[in-house]
Amino acid sequence: MVLFATSAAAVFFSGRTLPAFCAEDSGGALFHYDSNVEPRWSTPEGRNGAKGNAGIENNGAKGHPCEPIKAGATCVLLDTMGPGIISRIWLTVRDRSPEMLRSLKLEMFWDNEAKAAVSAPLGDFFGVGLGRTARFHNALFADPEGRSFVCYIPMPFLRAARIQLTNESGKDLTHIFFDVEFQGLRKWDDQNLYFHAYWSRDLATTLGTDFELLPRVVGKGRFLGVNVGVNANPVYQNLWWGEGEVKIFLNGDAAYPSFAGTGTEDYVGTGWGESEFFNDYAGCLVADEKKGQWAFYRFHVPDPVYFQTDCRVTLQQLGGGPEAKVTALQKDNVPLIPVTVDSDGKLGKLLENGRGSRLDNPLLPDGWENFYRSDDISAMAYFYLDSPSSNLPVLSPVADRVKGLR
Repeated sequence: MVLFATSAAAVFFSGRTLPAFCAEDSGGALFHYDSNVEPRWSTPEGRNGAKGNAGIENNGAKGHPCEPIKAGATCVLLDTMGPGIISRIWLTVRDRSPEMLRSLKLEMFWDNEAKAAVSAPLGDFFGVGLGRTARFHNALFADPEGRSFVCYIPMPFLRAARIQLTNESGKDLTHIFFDVEFQGLRKWDDQNLYFHAYWSRDLATTLGTDFELLPRVVGKGRFLGVNVGVNANPVYQNLWWGEGEVKIFLNGDAAYPSFAGTGTEDYVGTGWGESEFFNDYAGCLVADEKKGQWAFYRFHVPDPVYFQTDCRVTLQQLGGGPEAKVTALQKDNVPLIPVTVDSDGKLGKLLENGRGSRLDNPLLPDGWENFYRSDDISAMAYFYLDSPSSNLPVLSPVADRVKGLR
């Protein structure tokens, strides 16, 4: 097997829980020589890792460290033949505004497929929702000082790999610096899966309809995790938006999933609300109550989610608040549908047994009211699949990606 990288991110590829600085094989240690790999880099100074062909311009004195990307143009970061495995991607751009980070389209193609396995806004792909930056690091991504982007996710390919960045912003980008670090493989492992990523957004979710973090993807693979961005709808004032449960539908699940969590912040690993924090596998990088924005992530590395035939992941669009505040909103015709009343641990289920859904019903107890609501939700889902392309929709147009950025 392959020694991927000397970080915790390397250990999840096979699904086994291994310590950091450990290879996939039985001799896994930093001092173990792996004869199966040939290290290569692709940078502006030396594209695609051609041997003895880097740093040539200006007599080797930093003659080509970056590239411009004019409006509408595409910059190819890597275009190589396989087999191989990408172990690290680093890049930075001069313009890191939310508009530019949402307008730069990052695409990855495996094995000469016409359809990209990864097609996503640059900023959202690298671990922070809403097109924002944040100082953080975790097992899969890093943004050390809020000025650069790092990805440690292993990405194997059998025949070919191409990574490109297209500027859909309508204005020229003067600088992009990048390193794509990969290894050529002398021997391919038939258990290798192809990396995929899917981004989507709904500017106003439908009451009572779950947002699809990952639409149903067909094939054998592994759901790796998500980062999610929330633009909370101001009509709900300061009421909590994150009561929705994450649901994972696996291998033919229809009406009901195999997994259902207990709340949004619960899925991330915190509770009773969500403030800024980060760790290896979960975190909240934006918790901006003034702007009504939250961005958080959860990666299924120590708790792998494999699927044999298909996988779908959703997030309920539920909020909550004290009964008096929710009732006041309802009387003002704010769009909401009450679903439960929690009164000292006793849960009143308003959508069953004919109990009705009006919160001012005198027969219902006082307490914490959960309700369906409508917000602006976006999500970046990461997964592996046994195919180099998937059945998922293509990336939405740039106008939809940048609309209403705060």
